[in-house]
Amino acid sequence: MSAWMFADVWEAIAAKQPGRPALIQGERVITWGQFDARADALAAHMVAAGITHDAKVAAYLYNGPEYMEVYYAAFKAGVSPINTNYRYGGEELVYLFDNADAQVVVFHAQFADMLDGLRHRLPSVKRYIAVAEPGHPVPDWADDYDAIVATPAPSRPFKAPWGRSPQDLLLLYTGGTTGMPKGVMWRQDDLFNVIGAGGQAAQGVPPLESVQEAADRLDGPRPPLNIVCCPLMHGTGQFSAFITFNLGGAIAVLPSRQFSAIELWNEVERLQADGVVIVGLAFSTPMLEALDASPGRWDLSSVKSMSSSGSMWSQENKRGLLRHATNAMIMDSFGSSEAVGLGASASAPGAEVKTADFMLGPNCVVFTEDGQRVQPGSNERGLVAVTGFLPQGYYKDPEKSAKTFQIIEGQRWSVPGDWAMVNADGTLKLLGRGSQCINTGGEKVFPEEVEEALKTHPHVRDAVVVGIPDPRFGERICAVVEADGAAELSLPDLSAHVREQLAAYKAPRELVVVETIGRAPNGKVDYKAIKERALKALGVSV
Repeated sequence: MSAWMFADVWEAIAAKQPGRPALIQGERVITWGQFDARADALAAHMVAAGITHDAKVAAYLYNGPEYMEVYYAAFKAGVSPINTNYRYGGEELVYLFDNADAQVVVFHAQFADMLDGLRHRLPSVKRYIAVAEPGHPVPDWADDYDAIVATPAPSRPFKAPWGRSPQDLLLLYTGGTTGMPKGVMWRQDDLFNVIGAGGQAAQGVPPLESVQEAADRLDGPRPPLNIVCCPLMHGTGQFSAFITFNLGGAIAVLPSRQFSAIELWNEVERLQADGVVIVGLAFSTPMLEALDASPGRWDLSSVKSMSSSGSMWSQENKRGLLRHATNAMIMDSFGSSEAVGLGASASAPGAEVKTADFMLGPNCVVFTEDGQRVQPGSNERGLVAVTGFLPQGYYKDPEKSAKTFQIIEGQRWSVPGDWAMVNADGTLKLLGRGSQCINTGGEKVFPEEVEEALKTHPHVRDAVVVGIPDPRFGERICAVVEADGAAELSLPDLSAHVREQLAAYKAPRELVVVETIGRAPNGKVDYKAIKERALKALGVSV
């Protein structure tokens, strides 16, 4: 089959196994039949509300069943879902919803006050739909999500007047390395294929050849039950959920909104989970600490895989987890919102892979800046590129699209900016991003954005932001600040100042005050030198 739509596949699965679980959060279980019916109802409501074929539907939600229901409903209606970082401040939200041309915003009700102050600046939004929470009722200017999904759709399976198409988009907004969020445009057919086409190579499950096959193969063993620990607002969480659904499985998210390793292991044991999805050290470090503190406390025999993408994590950490989860393999994927399948590594007990070593994906090549392939063992550095099923580009940004999606050797490639070498055995040695992007706990932070926020402080003359190594989060944000001398600067004060303008995770966690930033005459700064100064001042060795 050459054209895929997620809703078609999931509808076939729901019809085959309506009573099996699809979404789990604590004691709350949504079956496949309920998942399908609730998504139908939401899709019908949005179309009746007057959305158009090019509509974008924003999920401004914490992890929970509603997140995937919103995406399923968008797929059914033939419109585009978009992710929303729930940590964003007002200006970031306005930029995102305006840039995406959002027509519907589905949100947890505790965000009502934030949205209410922004609605007059978002004329393209036709409907706000609120998920009520304890202490946070649905505001009078929003529709009630629970009432909507409890009202049967007029027809099932629901389809909008314009139908569905494999060309329908999913927009994955990413902070990336170039400032404000940008929407990666994935056609459903391309995304379906690039995440396995309904198969799972590591488990020996072949790709689907027809929609009906997605239902027919459910007569076999129990489909997987995977716990997605990372936010569904990020590509790692979303795509992992899609892969699980395409196999007819269930995803569980943690009952609490703050990650707790103890809660995770409790859920693994309670649900007899097959897999755990995380993003690097921000999750794996407390997971290992909990296991080391209470060895043997949890039955982890059901766990077959622990997978991570978007953030490198240490060989020592992998070895420690595998010491406790002896039936598991650790799958470490190297990719980005713009480039799925750059590389992967698999670690088993006694056979852990080095942190930055990855097997090149089947469509992956390392090119020098002049477009020549890097040869294995040459010690030459280049940019990692992948071809095959690729995004269409960045939404409404042809300039940035042309920089990332390049024609090399007569083919279209995604070149997201990761530098690497190719080892003599053909594996990839990842070196890192060429830009100054900081990756802290899986969140990408653009330094200049934080620098501009810092510079609005009345006693900051100049500022540069760099990433400092952190054993848990990969990097933490350090502000190197030149003061005006009129007042003493403190980290709590500057962090609070940044939080007034940007998401809290972008606030500095370290502060180094210097006499001068030492910019060049052209106004540019030597980030490498500044980072070395910061590391020395903080007494941090690399």
